[in-house]
Amino acid sequence: MDKSLSSLSDAVSHVRDGMTIMIGGFGGSGAPIELIHALIDQRPRGLTVINNNAGNGHVGIAAMIEQDMVQKMICSFPRSSDPRAFTERYLAGKIELEVVPQGTLAERVRAGGAGIPAFFTPASFGTDLAEGKPKEEFDGKMYVRENWLKADVALIKGELGDPHGNLTYRMAARNFSPLMAMAAEKTFAQVSKRVELGDINPEHVVTPGIFVDGLVTVADPQQEEALIQAGARYP
Repeated sequence: MDKSLSSLSDAVSHVRDGMTIMIGGFGGSGAPIELIHALIDQRPRGLTVINNNAGNGHVGIAAMIEQDMVQKMICSFPRSSDPRAFTERYLAGKIELEVVPQGTLAERVRAGGAGIPAFFTPASFGTDLAEGKPKEEFDGKMYVRENWLKADVALIKGELGDPHGNLTYRMAARNFSPLMAMAAEKTFAQVSKRVELGDINPEHVVTPGIFVDGLVTVADPQQEEALIQAGARYP
């Protein structure tokens, strides 16, 4: 089954108002900028977005927030070098925030993909982030129960992709994407290069195609930091 898509708009056409969306990336590393901007063109509203941060500058997730598409952010770092899009709306009460420690965020996403409803971690115990959450003592140490995270759609960025959806990633751009691909009902990836079946050594496949519903080729993807430095805005 060939999962190649002809356009970015096809890849994001499954996103509807009120959905929960996972977006890969650690800052700009691995951020699927072209997919995000294609989603902005379609303007779904009331989204819950799960990402490592809450956007930067006026592109990517920050641009989604500026277009009033995001109802809630679940992230580890709501502030970055230029967080004004999120900060202004948060202070105005126009967007919700759930802060999750970075390791816990990764594990909650992994748990969602693995079918594990909850787990215990010492991270956040004794802080405001643990308020109202169940707590247990194990071997003399207190732990906080955290629930899995799942999504309706994941948008991720790969390096190589074949017609069956098998993916590789470029260095640190891998970050959250493999976990998110497993935790979403549908996953759509942009890849820098589409290759033929068999061109990717099976031992090099990071995300098997069973977790990918569609991929689109973006031969020269934009980098968030370069766009911000150039003063870019989207749309």
